[in-house]
Amino acid sequence: MRTGIFPGSFDPVTYGHLDIIKRAEHICDRLIVAIAKNSQKESLFSVEERLELLKLCCKEFSSFVEVVSFDGLLVDYCRANSVSFIIRGVRSVSDYEYENMNTAVNKKLAPEIETLYMIAGADAYLISSSIVREVASYHRDVSEFVPSIVSEKILQKFEV
Repeated sequence: MRTGIFPGSFDPVTYGHLDIIKRAEHICDRLIVAIAKNSQKESLFSVEERLELLKLCCKEFSSFVEVVSFDGLLVDYCRANSVSFIIRGVRSVSDYEYENMNTAVNKKLAPEIETLYMIAGADAYLISSSIVREVASYHRDVSEFVPSIVSEKILQKFEV
């Protein structure tokens, strides 16, 4: 069984994330969508809220997607869960540079685990969670970038 992992903060999950998840179905039998816990990062949603939203958004992929959260190094989680490869979404050159640094470190720590870069689809190319949070903070509609359940939860966060 080919198991991949798609790690991220997913704060919030966007159509860009869902595009990568959908496309990953063609390259793995099982995909772990993993929320990396990062106490250094200020989050809009708690880990529990992100887990709930991701599970709701991934219902259509439930036959091959498992949504989890984890602490620690990604490669340690991968080894403990028989993950063969890491999937990273890339939108721009700056994304690639950042991901390439992480990949180099991961390769040193766990040479047996490959990293695959998936280029964002045309519709999702400019969508990032941070942009969605910024737009929503000004009480603007973000439904073009995120599923409706996510949009509703974001707007609740920014209600006055």
